[in-house]
Order: sequence, then C-alpha cells, then structure tokens
Amino acid sequence: MFGYSMVQMVRAHAHKLDGSVREEILNLYKPFKRMPCFLHKFFENSIKKRKKLSLIIEFENSCHEVGRNQINDILKKHKNNRIKHEFPRVFCCSTEMTPTGLEEVLSSCSHIRRVYLNRDVRALLDVAVPSANAKNIVKNNTSLTGKGVTIAIVDTGIYPHQDLSGRIIGFKDFIKNKTAPYDDNGHGTHCAGDAAGNGAASKFKYAGPAPEANLIGVKVLNNNGSGSLETIMQGIEWCIQYNENNRLKKIDIISMSLGSTAQTYTNENEDPMVKIVEKAWTAGIVVCVAAGNDGPEARTISSPGISNQVITVGALDDRDTTGTNKDDDIASFSSRGPTLYGVTKPDIVAPGVNIVSLRSPKSSLDRQQKANRVGRYYFVLSGTSMATPICAGVVALIKQWKPDVSPQEVKDILKNGADLWRDRDPNTYGAGYINAGNSIRLL
Repeated sequence: MFGYSMVQMVRAHAHKLDGSVREEILNLYKPFKRMPCFLHKFFENSIKKRKKLSLIIEFENSCHEVGRNQINDILKKHKNNRIKHEFPRVFCCSTEMTPTGLEEVLSSCSHIRRVYLNRDVRALLDVAVPSANAKNIVKNNTSLTGKGVTIAIVDTGIYPHQDLSGRIIGFKDFIKNKTAPYDDNGHGTHCAGDAAGNGAASKFKYAGPAPEANLIGVKVLNNNGSGSLETIMQGIEWCIQYNENNRLKKIDIISMSLGSTAQTYTNENEDPMVKIVEKAWTAGIVVCVAAGNDGPEARTISSPGISNQVITVGALDDRDTTGTNKDDDIASFSSRGPTLYGVTKPDIVAPGVNIVSLRSPKSSLDRQQKANRVGRYYFVLSGTSMATPICAGVVALIKQWKPDVSPQEVKDILKNGADLWRDRDPNTYGAGYINAGNSIRLL
C-alpha cells in the first residue's frame, strides 16, 4: 500500500495536513481491498482526478493574498477545483480540490500553513427563566428586558413567530440564500425564543430572559440541523462585517447552539472555528457557545466551546423548580471539561432540560417529534443548545444596562454572580448556576 501515490503525498506533507484530512485521503483506498490488484492503478488515477475534497486552507499570516493567488492559478489547471470563499481575518480560504490538485498545491505553494477538512458541524421557557433569576430584573427603577440589544442566532434560521413580532431585524441565509426569515429545521427558532421570546401566545408564560431584545437570524445549518466548518465561519465573519457596516446598531451578542467534536492540535487556537469566534470576541461581540451534549464523560467539550475566551455554557436540570435548589443538578448529557487542552470548561451552566420555547410549524423537528409540541405555538427540547441562548438572553440584560461593557467583563460578571455549588468540580459546573439578578447587581 505504501507505494500508492496518495499515501506518498500524505507522508510527504503530513506536517501540513490536519489529521482528519490525512484520514479522509487514506480512506479513499478502502474499496481497493475488494478489487483485483491489476485494477488498482486505474482506479487510483480516476479517484485522484475526480474525487472532490472539501478543505479549508490556512496561509502564513502575512501571505494570505499571495498564497490565495498561487492556489488560484494552480487550481485553474485542474477540472473540478476551485476556491469557494475567503476568510482573510483568519488567513484562510475554503476550497474544493481533487487529490491531484491538492498534491500540486502542497508541492508548489510555499505559503500554506495548514490544510483542514471542512468538517461537519451540528446543532447540539417556562420555569427556566425564573430559575435563572432572570425575570422582572429592575436596576435603578429601570426594568431590564434586553431592549435596544441585538442577539444574532447562528443556527438553522428563525421562523417569524408571533412571540418575536417586529424584532427580527435581519436575516442572512448561507444554505439556500433566501432573504425572508424562515427555519426549516426548528432548532434556531427554539433558540431564538429561549433568548428573547416574549410569551405573547402563552399569556406571557413561556418568555425568554430578554423579551424586548432584537434578533438577527444567521442560517448556517440545513433542515437536518447540520452544516460545515465553512458555513459556520461564513456566518461569524458576516456578523463581524455587519458591525463594521452598521456602527450605530451593532450585533451585541452571538448565540451558537452548535459544535463539532474537538480536534487535537498543538493548542486550541489552531482550530479554524476557534480562530473565527475569537475574532468576533476581539471585535467586541459577546459570544455564547454550547458546551456540547456528549457528557457525562470528561474532556467532551465541543468546538468552538474549547476556546479559552468565549462563554461556554453547560446545561442544568432545574427539575422544573425556580431558584437554586438541592434537587438541581447538571444534566447527564452536558459535556464536561477540561478541554482537550486542559482548560477548565464550561464557564457557567444554565437551564437546559425540558425547555418550552417557540415552535416552527412544518419544520423537520416539528414533523419528526410531534409529541414535543406544547399547544399550537410551542415546543419542548433539551440540550446545551437551550442553555446557551438563555445565557445570551441574560447577557442582553447586562448589555442593556451597560452597553459599553466588554466581552471579558460580561464573562467575569456572569461567573462572579453565579450561584455556587460547594465542593463541586468546576469542569462539570463551571463557575456555577447562572443568576441574572446577582450578576446585574455587580454592575
């Protein structure tokens, strides 16, 4: 086998190929086990010229434009090879390449730092809001409802539910390029309600922490709740660019109830998804990310929740009671730290079990899980996906009161205001259970 040319390519350029890329290429040889040896060369040549690999190319920091131009010139010579999208903030571009195109690129372009697989990414309120002490928060005679604050829900889209009427102020679709808000999966709509539903269709029973916050839907996941590293990076990049173009009405918060299995690199900042969310963080956007649903084992925090900057949110089971009670406990599915890089995570936990929020009629979840419907307008789901936008809604209350607070200050305020569990592992519970009232008093 080690005489095969694609194997030789992997061995020669292993230092520049992400482990998942190496595995993807080597797996192309699996069908050869059932094939006569005299056919191997013919089929290998066919695969090399026709098989498309979806990749993210990272350039050396100062060489993005030069490297991009070199690759573009090379790929023009190969059929079915192209650059799809550029991410200059993190010196990357997404591409479709055949193994033949990749081999020439690796041999001829000296500015490539790393090649990553465009891996799959997936989508990971009843008593939840009072349980998080996020209901009826008043500061200096001002009722905090998230008014004037904008939350971007980076997910499967947002259905224009009556509980969000007049507050979906923007929508960007990286899946079907539609312009009007929609959600063909239902997950993003639920998350939007977790953060900012006003409960109008339930006599205000099922309301999020920030019932007057504005929302922007950024659709990066399809009707099955899945997307790719590329679509997520496009979505976050779009949010950063949106703020550069709308300086008087910026996105304040990004809520990301999605993730992928963390990969092993030298450190977490080698992960392209971590790079792009940290660019948003540095640009002044508070980023709340789901810890993942792979608990109860340790070292299961998803990417980009492995970032040491963003707010990584785990899920608590509040047992349908308000406030911090002895029966409250971490949800069994909530991912635990430390991260693969030894960072203590999650940062905080919020309600994430049996959360009632907005229903997106005729969406995939709505059709597949009819038993989860609550009346005509609502739906019940569990996961760190639900805990994350609840945290984002609490952040909106903080940003309403103190608009200029930095992302790191928000993170510190949330952690310092959390309800603590004594003698509990911070890699399970983080700083503790989110408490909006305590955190806002720290302001």
